[in-house]
Amino acid sequence: TSASVVDFINTVKDEQKRKDSFALLEIMKKASKTEPVLWGNSLIGFGIKKYKSPTSGREVDWFLIGFAPRKANLSIYLMINHKEHADAINKLGKHKTSGGCIYINKLADIDLKVLKGLITASLKQK
Repeated sequence: TSASVVDFINTVKDEQKRKDSFALLEIMKKASKTEPVLWGNSLIGFGIKKYKSPTSGREVDWFLIGFAPRKANLSIYLMINHKEHADAINKLGKHKTSGGCIYINKLADIDLKVLKGLITASLKQK
């Protein structure tokens, strides 16, 4: 959408999640060298690529990296193979994974250096 990413983040009620969202915004902006775009009403994405679903074969436009400040956690979307990056993901800190997402409660729970490495790896998947 053409909606403001900053305005969207400012609507996040939880203060810590809002602060972490602004920090993630800067980390991903610096890493991707692109401006963020609001996808739908809650996903913040950087860059764009054609993604082909391995199960359905359907192709869609998707972002290279992104995140969403959800009520329960921060969802981080990276286009990496979790098995290939299992060692790094295991060193990340307190998190959960599912599909292509990494879920964290707050940035203080994880190693930002490891996260930045995973973001860089994801951006190389172009």
